[in-house]
Amino acid sequence: MKRFLGLIVLAVFAISASAQVADLPGIVVDHSPASKGKYLGSPSICILPSGRYVVSHDFFGPKTKEFETAVTDIFVSDDKGETWQKIAWLSGQFWSTLFYHDGAIYIFGTCRHHGNIVIRKSTDGGKTWSNPYDDKNGLIVEGEYHTAPTPVLIHKGRIYKAFEYATHKVRKWGRRYSAMVISAPVNADLLDAGSWRCSNVLYSNPAWLKGEFKGWLEGNMVYDHKNKQLLNILRVDTNKGDGEELCARVEVSPNGKSILFEPENSFMPFPGGAKKFTIRYDERTNRYWTLVNDTDPKKLVIRNGKTRNTLSLYSSEDLITWQHEQTIISHPDVYHHGVQYVDWQFEGNDIVAVIRTAWEDEEGNAHNQHDSNYILFRRIENFAKNTTLK
Repeated sequence: MKRFLGLIVLAVFAISASAQVADLPGIVVDHSPASKGKYLGSPSICILPSGRYVVSHDFFGPKTKEFETAVTDIFVSDDKGETWQKIAWLSGQFWSTLFYHDGAIYIFGTCRHHGNIVIRKSTDGGKTWSNPYDDKNGLIVEGEYHTAPTPVLIHKGRIYKAFEYATHKVRKWGRRYSAMVISAPVNADLLDAGSWRCSNVLYSNPAWLKGEFKGWLEGNMVYDHKNKQLLNILRVDTNKGDGEELCARVEVSPNGKSILFEPENSFMPFPGGAKKFTIRYDERTNRYWTLVNDTDPKKLVIRNGKTRNTLSLYSSEDLITWQHEQTIISHPDVYHHGVQYVDWQFEGNDIVAVIRTAWEDEEGNAHNQHDSNYILFRRIENFAKNTTLK
């Protein structure tokens, strides 16, 4: 009888676990349960001319070597995201962005948590990659740097990517990050360090925002069509951690040599600005689009920088005023649920996205909302349906 009751309990648990997995807000690209101590981070997605989707993500957490030699996995889908296959892993790749350029895939980031800036190239659809072992083969800048899967912008003959210089006398998270941009001619050898130009470095100031400024990071390179200006738009964290969220708008010179920030008028309201976001421009709608973890200040349970349980789509005509288009995913629990660090691309009338996700699995909850146990793929069909086209 006891054995029979035990089988019933196991069956109920199995049904419950299956239901939890079935409730996932997307298609599983990869999964690592909390017990492994290897959390899944930095998802990026690239669409090849063949229609193949290529996705990368790294690993962080206590059972990884993110501070020594970080690891990134590469997945592909040849059926529009319905199924995924791991085809490669890269040792010494972290916080990276995928992009397609001139017949090849590139992955651009650092070699570890606060490491050298490195770039790799694949000419076979993501199966094999170059090795950034010196300055002629992808080792771009040595030192301590930070970035995230934010856009690589191609504009008027140059390629731009935002990084943060992380070597600072103040070693604290946030304070150690200084804004910078690197760029190269589009026809250059992108594996050659000599092709790349670094801008000046902008140090932050804790006196900004009436002493509430904590850090800026994970910048987006964007072209402001209205004002004809290159911008690096950064995530902003504050000590206050509630109320209106902000971004920082840093001006970038066309040649990539200099960047400029005016703290008096360059902090702007931005939904979900305390968390990582990606901004892209859509020529069909003449609007900028972003997927963010927006918050309601009146309903905050924990500080907005940690509130990641809702994912929403916003658009803007001018990079200043943002319009809520639709809520994509929402879960009532803020402590163990996160749908965050989204990277995405336009595909016709759709947006295809990869999401660093903390959600229930067969073991139970994720470690917390930050320490993600899934990378999920999600398609947003007819994303501009609620927006009047120009």
